[in-house]
Amino acid sequence: MIKHLNIKVTGRVQGVFYRASAREKAMAIGLKGFVRNEPDGSVYAEAEGNEEQLNEWIAWCRQGPPRAAVSNLIITESDPVGFVKFEIERGA
Repeated sequence: MIKHLNIKVTGRVQGVFYRASAREKAMAIGLKGFVRNEPDGSVYAEAEGNEEQLNEWIAWCRQGPPRAAVSNLIITESDPVGFVKFEIERGA
């Protein structure tokens, strides 16, 4: 069963290759969705996949790439929208 998660990542997550690394990890495990920088310095992502894939990706998101310092994840679930790939979106 496909699930859809909305994730806000706070901490030192911009300017440390968080988005590119998150996309690489998501694609490696077969997730679809997007990731983008937010004006408040956080990173926002939406991802779709099965529970096992999403749990693996959430575990990665809690750590991030080597230069990141993740302080918190806010995760909510919503209805799947049918993403076809995982992209980096340009922030607002």
